[in-house]
Amino acid sequence: MPGIVMNQAFARLLAAGISLFAASAATHVALAADAVQPFDQQTPPPVPDYAKAEAWAAGPGGLGAAAALPAGATPLAKDAVVDVFYVHPTTYRSKDRWNQDIADKAANDWTDASVIARQAGVFNGCCRIFAPRYRQGSTLSFTSMDGDGGKAFDLATSDVERAFDYYLTHYNNGRPFILASHSQGSFHLMRLLESRIDGTPLKGRMVAAYIIGVNLSVGDFPKTYKNLQICAKPAQTNCVVAWNALLPTANLDVILPMAERRYVQRHGDDAGKQLLCVNPITFDADQPAAPADKALGAVPGAPGEGGLQPLKAKAVAARCDRGELIVEPAAALDLQPLPGGSMHYHDYGLFYADIRANVKLRVDTFLKQK
Repeated sequence: MPGIVMNQAFARLLAAGISLFAASAATHVALAADAVQPFDQQTPPPVPDYAKAEAWAAGPGGLGAAAALPAGATPLAKDAVVDVFYVHPTTYRSKDRWNQDIADKAANDWTDASVIARQAGVFNGCCRIFAPRYRQGSTLSFTSMDGDGGKAFDLATSDVERAFDYYLTHYNNGRPFILASHSQGSFHLMRLLESRIDGTPLKGRMVAAYIIGVNLSVGDFPKTYKNLQICAKPAQTNCVVAWNALLPTANLDVILPMAERRYVQRHGDDAGKQLLCVNPITFDADQPAAPADKALGAVPGAPGEGGLQPLKAKAVAARCDRGELIVEPAAALDLQPLPGGSMHYHDYGLFYADIRANVKLRVDTFLKQK
């Protein structure tokens, strides 16, 4: 029975557009989910007030953990004229709460150490960074994405949208911006792209969107996003980048039908269901594969507390295969996969310097065009 429950959880999450990480994170709560108080009967955490600095992991109060800089990285930006609005992935594990209270210091400290430093910090060489704290869906929510978990994600999305609206009104001042996210954060930004960016004047101010670690499909452009394009070239702007990193041992025949299901349910079973994969070494649709000697620098070790280890260049090969990014990291990086061969924890860290260089290229191109 436990194996059946776990397999069903994996299938539901992949179908919802969430990556293999979410299924893995849910395994510690799936068996107990039936005994949890339903979402509608559980008092939600207080609504974040984005006028207050404590509602931001990075932003009006400074970079915070996003100021982290591994040895070998380019320096922090000075007088940046472009912003990044970054939404973090799932960092809140709970067996009985659907959403995190943003006043939870332990959860915030872990978020800052594990992802704000390692992911949001990628952008500190080009831009100001705004990273809202939000009532993220907990690992419990992954056990019921078609029910209470989906409601928890809806609540989280509402926070992200309010944070973005507040940022635009009070901090942006007409500046160009980049959207960036990972996993659950990317789920919310997929929605925000549709509700706030696509078909609006904001598209013209969006340098690019790095929507990483979630199941976007090629056919979402233009079926979901009528006016947005895939970033097919490294210097292209007003476009969207996505990838999901897996080891060569991952079974794509099992993973892909589930990962593509979100698109199929919304748009039908056509060729557009193939997942979007932009190789983060080349950032070029005409170069879907890259050897390790082209990789600019990865962050070794597992995400967590403590400073970032020095970057290692030429340490990962990557190729797009049927919409998934197949990676071959050097053993010296000491990176541990999740079940199923997922390198989800390392979607950013594997390509830290590559993303950093690409963001600068897009920003420079955008500013020259204006």
